[in-house]
Amino acid sequence: MFLGKMTRAGLGMIAALGLSTSIASAQESVEVLHWWTAGGEAKALQVLKKDLEGQGVSWNDMPVAGGGGEQAMTVLRARVTSGNAPTAVQMLGFDIKDWAGEGVLGNLDELAAKEGWDAVVPDALKGFSKYDGHWIAAPVNVHSTNWVWANKAIFDELGLKQPGSWDELIAALDKIKAAGYTAVAHGGQAWQDATIFDAVVMATGGPDFYQASMIDTDPDALGSDTMKTVFERMATLRGYVDDNFSGRDWNLATAMVINKEAGVQFMGDWAKGEFLNAGKVPDQDFLCFRFPGTQDAVTFNSDQFVMFKVGEDRQDAQMKLASAVMSPSFQSAFNVVKGSVPARTDVPNDAFDACGKKGMAELAAANKKGTLFGSMAHGHAVPAGVKNAMYDVITAHFNGEYDAATAVEELVNAVESAQ
Repeated sequence: MFLGKMTRAGLGMIAALGLSTSIASAQESVEVLHWWTAGGEAKALQVLKKDLEGQGVSWNDMPVAGGGGEQAMTVLRARVTSGNAPTAVQMLGFDIKDWAGEGVLGNLDELAAKEGWDAVVPDALKGFSKYDGHWIAAPVNVHSTNWVWANKAIFDELGLKQPGSWDELIAALDKIKAAGYTAVAHGGQAWQDATIFDAVVMATGGPDFYQASMIDTDPDALGSDTMKTVFERMATLRGYVDDNFSGRDWNLATAMVINKEAGVQFMGDWAKGEFLNAGKVPDQDFLCFRFPGTQDAVTFNSDQFVMFKVGEDRQDAQMKLASAVMSPSFQSAFNVVKGSVPARTDVPNDAFDACGKKGMAELAAANKKGTLFGSMAHGHAVPAGVKNAMYDVITAHFNGEYDAATAVEELVNAVESAQ
């Protein structure tokens, strides 16, 4: 009798276990590798997680700390090699092209066609979101890099207006320096030097020259008199940087502007987050405007969620993730926090501050004009080897190792050797 009861109980437990197993197997999930571990970024991802949970898809977080994603790519390589790729991976620029070339990415064409991505994603971004004509990634944002961040109190105190040309910029920097402030807040790191260089190339030679030199790496453009002028202007800007700039992190340079120690910083729009975190308000406490001479152009980098090939049992959840990433509501919620602007040109700007609204309008305008360009400094113009070769020359010149004429020769040789 006792044995019979135990048998029935055991059968019940087995049945319950079978039911829970079937429920678990029916529960869809996505595993997402990313490096958005900072407070604001992590908070913004909660929007995406909740969206998916509402569709019955659980989120398995795989955060790998490290702002540039180098550590994340190391982890990813091990996962793909072992045949266990994540559902999606945060990725940038030429890393996307490299992985696409290995034939390990998924295909989002059907979803992209259904939701009309081609009509709302700028062509310059699609250069990374698509490979051989097929959608492989969902772009999350656009960070533009040719911004100037200025302390409004210093500008008001000195009667300065927003400079619109190189000559006006130099005149403003002269006044700021004469007043006892550091004119240009800068961190002496290769990528920061290159960020300024990007802007000076665009301002000096215009969009066609930027395309020829930074993207096409045309030797004639790289070795031109225009490029010599670029290096001469970089040397001029070096004269407005304080003596302690070497090795300074970008956010510490931003703090110099926030704290009224420096007049301006040339940096991407992630700098805005530092101002906002300090309780500062655009157009009241700080100014945001394009590097003088680049008003009609935007240089950018873009975070994207790249979709890897997964089994059929995971593809539906993967499509739901891609759709959620591309939804206007998420694009708005995430980019308001991140400081960037949406990767879609049709997202309402209601939730964005003055700098965000300006960034969205300028992105849309540059997209229409064909003046939206991937940033060399931020891995969206040339492969990493060429970028790093450019870095070496730019930084050596900025630190006084070369004069402008020598820097031009070194740049041509460095790029040729890296290709």
